[in-house]
Amino acid sequence: MKLYNLLGFKLFVGVAVIVLTGTSLFATFYVEWQAERILDATVHSAATLSDVINRSTRHGMLLNRREDIYEIIKTIGHERNIEGIRIFSKKGEIIHSTNPAEIGHRVDMNAESCVGCHTGAGLVAPQDTSTLTRIFSSPKGYRVLGVITPIRNESSCSSASCHAHAASQRVLGILDVIVSLKDADENVASLQHTLLGSAILLVIVLTTFVSIFIWRTVNIPVRKLSEGTAEIVKGNLNHRIDIRTRDEIGRLAQSFNQMTEELLRARTELTGWTQTLEERVAQKTEELRRAQAHLVQIEKMVSLGTLAATVAHELNNPLEGILTYAKLVRKRMQQGQVAPETVREMIDEMTMIADETARCGNIVKNLLLFSKEKVGDFKATDLRTVIQQGLRLIDHHMKMHNIHVTALLGDAPVTLLCDGHQIEEALLALEINAVEAMPDGGDFRIEITGDPNATDVVITVSDTGCGIPDETLPHIFEPFFTTKKDGKGTGLGLSVVYGIVQRHSGTITVDSTPGRGTTFTLTLPRHPEQTRPAEDTPLHTRTPGIA
Repeated sequence: MKLYNLLGFKLFVGVAVIVLTGTSLFATFYVEWQAERILDATVHSAATLSDVINRSTRHGMLLNRREDIYEIIKTIGHERNIEGIRIFSKKGEIIHSTNPAEIGHRVDMNAESCVGCHTGAGLVAPQDTSTLTRIFSSPKGYRVLGVITPIRNESSCSSASCHAHAASQRVLGILDVIVSLKDADENVASLQHTLLGSAILLVIVLTTFVSIFIWRTVNIPVRKLSEGTAEIVKGNLNHRIDIRTRDEIGRLAQSFNQMTEELLRARTELTGWTQTLEERVAQKTEELRRAQAHLVQIEKMVSLGTLAATVAHELNNPLEGILTYAKLVRKRMQQGQVAPETVREMIDEMTMIADETARCGNIVKNLLLFSKEKVGDFKATDLRTVIQQGLRLIDHHMKMHNIHVTALLGDAPVTLLCDGHQIEEALLALEINAVEAMPDGGDFRIEITGDPNATDVVITVSDTGCGIPDETLPHIFEPFFTTKKDGKGTGLGLSVVYGIVQRHSGTITVDSTPGRGTTFTLTLPRHPEQTRPAEDTPLHTRTPGIA
């Protein structure tokens, strides 16, 4: 199994992602929090320093001792992290600075360091500490913090003899102290690197521990369970899983072992039962074979009796008529002189004898056709020729009954591997049925339909005759079933057609509406030996054709 499909690997990845995410978020938030604390402490220290400078120079300012003020600023300016100290007049002129080159210069009142105290109304002294501090980049490449402290016009200052400041003037100047943030930023960066290294180490340690823990408590037991199920699939019911923990996987392994023991015991019992059943099945099979053979023999005798009774009944009627009329003819012949009227009656009686004799012959012929199990001579035959031959044989009956014939056979040969005589016999039976269904005339149509390149050939035979009632539908293909009156039908015509179509691996369906006509559809494969034999399928779509 691939590594990424293992349950232990998925758990390891999930835990590692959680640990890495949690550690990263904690380190990020902690560094930001510490950076804010360090910056706040630096701002507070710078503000305190600025206030100390302001108080230290107050006395020198009252006495107007510029040298003392400058020395104080210079001394403090040499301290570590002090970038510069400047004192501005209220007009923006630098009057004291650790950088002598700046003294006497004026600053832009609209600069970032001045807009906190200067407005369009003049100089103000805001009390908000954030307004008095600013952070910007030094030309040396690191950040610096500027703290602005207003020099307020106190009462001791405005009343001094050396100063001529009105008491209404609130601010006399600005003290600007610039402190380097280089050490603070380095401390933050060092803290960030330390936390990053600690986080990476923590992630490595935790993921290593978790991976070992998951491997021992999850992956190994699950692998044993998987191997156990594979052995069961192979049929090895003697396999046992060696997991003795008391957790869920241990209980699962114990249940698995109990299941395999039960399966092994059940298989042993089933094997014994199978052997016993095989012997009993063989015994019962032999008994059933003998009983079946006996039943087959009985069915053969019953079928033979039924067939004999049916044939006897079918032949008895025409033979009785032949016998009766033969006696009448003989009696009249024995009387000697025969009158012309009697001659005509005798001719009618002899005609009846001939018709009944032909009927007996048809019954025997249809019985022979019905009993055939195989079609005789299979060969490639042009279906159009077979249909045309049948139409020629029935053409006289069609004209006598005033039936208009339409044959749509196409221009190209329709080759079919079949017994042509049997196909002709089937189509002829359907044509005779159509003639008898239209005693007062009508339209008869026979057509070859379908794709010339298809594996099947479809023949439709339709008429505009009387159709078939619904109650007759289920029986039209049964042997000896007929709807013809006065014993004129043998009931074997359509059953012979059905048998011929079935032996050609084809199907026959019927669509008929009483009073509107009937259509038979024959579907025959071009190569019957390449298709499976036709199974029992529905033989009609509404009402079947004429029996």
